[in-house]
Amino acid sequence: MDPRLTAFLAIILTLSFGTAYSALYGTYLDTSNPLLSHLPHPLHGSHYFASKDNFLNVYFIKKAWAWTSAAFCMLVLSSPETRIGERLSKFFVATASWMLFTSWFFGPPMLERLLVATGGECVLVSPDATSYITVPVEYCNSKALLSPETHPDLFASTTASTQWATARPRLRRGHDVSGHIFLLTMSALFLADQLRSRNWSIRSKGVVSREVASAATVALISIWMFAIYTTGVYFHSPLEKFTGFLIGLASFTLTQVLPGLVNPDGPPAAERTITGVKVQ
Repeated sequence: MDPRLTAFLAIILTLSFGTAYSALYGTYLDTSNPLLSHLPHPLHGSHYFASKDNFLNVYFIKKAWAWTSAAFCMLVLSSPETRIGERLSKFFVATASWMLFTSWFFGPPMLERLLVATGGECVLVSPDATSYITVPVEYCNSKALLSPETHPDLFASTTASTQWATARPRLRRGHDVSGHIFLLTMSALFLADQLRSRNWSIRSKGVVSREVASAATVALISIWMFAIYTTGVYFHSPLEKFTGFLIGLASFTLTQVLPGLVNPDGPPAAERTITGVKVQ
């Protein structure tokens, strides 16, 4: 079976189960609520992976594209030279998608722009988490530190300015697409695509052995699947996770389509599929 299809089905099953569990038992945290999102998950004391400080989140999920890039480099070093150009073009498309959605899109990244477009607000929560003030979105874009001393006009409507400490505002409310699900979906599918047998040659020998590179990549994909499950169970609403999955799937699809448009002499379109249906 095509590794892409295997990964695609595994993601759907894993995310569906995690999301269904979170909805049935109320285990997910509403990250759009400004009075809740900065607090520890209600289950963090009894459920290890409900804590944002868990090992998986700190050392893997938050560095997901770095890990994915490392696995990709191992695969490139073990692949025949005739395939390296094609693989690099796919990697550049995926990296561009990661950057545009999570880091920069002519200013704020696309996920933040979507959050604002769907009613998101730039808010600053009081230290006791009982109230918040809404400030111009530019302060969230610039990640500025705010306090009654530096920006007294923003705190003019509050009754007790002394309770406000210097803090950085955050975007809340609106539709907060799960950036983790987006990136994990794209990463798992991208690596699965790199594992396809047509990328290998029995006669070719790379700097890194095929077996080592493949085993490391499969292990990383497995970690991403588990991360999708934990995110599905503990964070974001079902709709926010679903849209994260769709954006991740769309970004992966671009890695299958765009390199072929730039290089028409590349692999036939029939090979650029995920579920048996051509993507172009």
